[in-house]
Amino acid sequence: TFVLACTALALGHPAGGAEPAGQADALASKDGRYPDWIDRTIPPSRDFFLYANGSWLKSNPIPPDRSYWGADMVLEQSNQVLIRDLLTSLGAGAASPPGGTRRKLVDLYASGMDEAGIESAGIRPLQPELDRIAAIGNLDGLNAELSRLQLLAVGAPLQLGQMQDFRDSSRVIAVASQGGLGLPNRDYYLENDAVFEATRREYVLHVARMLSLLGDSAADAERESRTIMALETRLARASMPEADQRDPSAVYHPFELGRAHALAPRIDWAAMLRAVGQPGAGSLNVAMPDFFRVLDRELGAVPLADWKSYLRWQLVDAYAQFLPAAFVNEDFHMRSVLSGAHELQPRWLRVLSAEDEALGYAIGEMYVARRFPPEAKRAAVDMVERIRAALKDDLETLDWMTPATRRAAARKLELMQLRIGYPDRWRDYSGLEIDRGPYVLNMMRAREFEQRRQFDKIGKPVDRGEWSMTPQTVNAYYDPSMNSLTIPAGILQPPYFDVSWPDAVNYGATGATTVGHEMTHGFDDEGARFDGTGNLRDWWAPEDSKKFRAATRCIAKQYSGYTVAGGLHLQGDLVTGEAAADLGGVILALRALHTLPSAGQSDRPAVDRDFFMAFAHSWAGATRPEQAREMVATDPHPPAEFRTNGTLADDAAFQAVFGIPASSPMVKRDRCVIW
Repeated sequence: TFVLACTALALGHPAGGAEPAGQADALASKDGRYPDWIDRTIPPSRDFFLYANGSWLKSNPIPPDRSYWGADMVLEQSNQVLIRDLLTSLGAGAASPPGGTRRKLVDLYASGMDEAGIESAGIRPLQPELDRIAAIGNLDGLNAELSRLQLLAVGAPLQLGQMQDFRDSSRVIAVASQGGLGLPNRDYYLENDAVFEATRREYVLHVARMLSLLGDSAADAERESRTIMALETRLARASMPEADQRDPSAVYHPFELGRAHALAPRIDWAAMLRAVGQPGAGSLNVAMPDFFRVLDRELGAVPLADWKSYLRWQLVDAYAQFLPAAFVNEDFHMRSVLSGAHELQPRWLRVLSAEDEALGYAIGEMYVARRFPPEAKRAAVDMVERIRAALKDDLETLDWMTPATRRAAARKLELMQLRIGYPDRWRDYSGLEIDRGPYVLNMMRAREFEQRRQFDKIGKPVDRGEWSMTPQTVNAYYDPSMNSLTIPAGILQPPYFDVSWPDAVNYGATGATTVGHEMTHGFDDEGARFDGTGNLRDWWAPEDSKKFRAATRCIAKQYSGYTVAGGLHLQGDLVTGEAAADLGGVILALRALHTLPSAGQSDRPAVDRDFFMAFAHSWAGATRPEQAREMVATDPHPPAEFRTNGTLADDAAFQAVFGIPASSPMVKRDRCVIW
C-alpha cells in the first residue's frame, strides 16, 4: 500500500472547534506547487528529500499526540474534520428512523463520546466474556473459547479467517495463521538490542497493570504477566518473520482437516470452523505449519490457569480503548513506549476511528457526495489509463523480457481491474445492532458482525467488486489475488491531486506515488508470482525470472544500507516490493505525462522539474525514533526520506533534469533497473 503503515488518524483539535491555526494552510496552493516547502540551504544533489521538504518539516513539527506527521496526515485531518461535521449534523437534524444506518452512525458516535456513561458501565459489558474465560475447564472448553474470541476479532493465540485460494482465485477458503502477540512482532521478543529489552520490561509491567484494573491483586497480576510474557515469547520464536511471509508459497499450505488434525491434534479444527459458521468446511490453508506445531505443544504443556490469564489479557488489550479512562490511559502508555507519541489523541478522533471501523462505508457514501465530484473521477480514471498504457508500452519493449513472458505480462495488465474513488455498491449494515448503550458493547457487536461477514464468504465465489479500504481512506492498494488496483477518493485530494492543477503536479504526486506505484505491484517480487486472473502460477520464462530476481536483489541490497534511529538498518528483503514499486511508479508516471500536450518539448525541463518536486512533496513527513524502529521491524514500506532519495538515486531522468553530478549521494552508481 501507498501510505506508511504507521499513519492512522489525523491531528486532533477541540471538539466543535476549527482547524488549528496554520495547519489548514499546510496544503494551501492554487496550483499544487509548494515553493515555500523548499529548504534552499540544502543542495538538491545532497539530499533531495530535505531540499524539497525541509521548510515544511520545520513549520510542521510532529504533534505531541503523533508518532508520525506528514502531508498525508494534514489531508487525513481535513477528511476527519469533514466527517465529524457530517456526523454532528446528522445528530442535530431530524431523528433518523430506528435501525437505519444513519441512526447507527449517530448512536455509535454518541456512545463513544459519552464519557460519563463509559465510566459508569466500567467493565460490566465485558464481564460475560471474562466469565466465559473463567469457566474453561478442559481442552475442549479452551478450544471453544478460542473460537469465540475469533468472532470478537481477538486473534489469540491464532488467527482464523478467509482468503482467496492462491491456486483458484475464483473461490474463498478458510485460513489459519499465526497470532497471539501483544507486542508488534517477533523481533520485540527475541532481539537483544537494548531498546527492545527495555520495551519488553515495560510490557511486563503494562500487562500486570491491565490485569490489576480487571481486579487481580498486585501479586497475582505480576505473576500472571510474567507467565504471559514467557508464553508469548515462545509463540514469537515459532512465528514466521515478516520478510519470509512475502513469499506466497511460504504461506500457502492447504490441508484437509484430517491432515490439520495430524499436524496439531490439540486444536479442534472442525469445532472451530463450526463455531464461526462453517460446519461444512473440510479444509483450510494452514499458513504457517511450524507455528501450529509449537502451538499444539503449548496447548498440552501450559496449565489451563495460565491460558485463562493469557486470554483475559488478550481480550482486554483488544478492547481497552473502548473502556473507562483508566484502561484507555494504560493502553496509551504502552502505545507511547512503542510509538513515541506523547499525548493521547482527543476523544472525538478516537471515536471517529471506531466509527470508521464499524460503519466505514456508510461514512464513505456521505464523504464521496461531499468531496469527490464526477469530474474528479473522470480525470483520475484518465490518468490511470494513461499510466496503464505507459506500462503496456514498457512491457512491449523491455530488452530483458522474452516474448512469451512479455505476452503473459501484457495480458495480466490488460486484465487488471481499476477501481477509482468508491465501490459500485455500498455495504449493507442492516444486520448490525448499534445503540446508545455501552461503547465497548457496540464495538464488540460491530467486530462480531464484520467477522461473521468475513467467515460467511468461505466456500462461496469471490466477490470481485468488494473493496477492503473505505472511500475516505488516504491510501491505496493492489491486490494480487484480485489483480485489482484500488484508489479511494480520500487520497485523490490536495496535495496529491486536483483537477485544476497542472498535469505535471498530479502525475508527480498521485500518478507516481499511488497509481504507478500500485500498478507495478502486479509485477514486483511478490505480485509477479500471480497471473492475470489472480492465481499463484509460474508464468515467467526461467531466464526472465533470473534477471528479475537479480534486479529486485539490487533493490534489497540498496535499501539494506539505509539506517534509522541511531543506526538500525532497514530490512532490504522486507521493503523490496514497496521500493521497487516506488521506482516503477516514478518511471511510468513520467512516461505517461510525456504523452500529454501539456508536456510539450519546449517546456519539458520545467514540466519534469515540477513532476519530481511533486513526487518529493508527497513524502513530506517525519517519524519519531520509536516509530521508525517499529517500522523497520514490521513495515514493508521504507521511511519517507528513502522513498524519495532511494527512488530518485536510481532514476537517470531525475538526475538529468536537476543536473545532479555522478559523485552525488543522490546518484546510485550501479543503478537498479527494472522498468
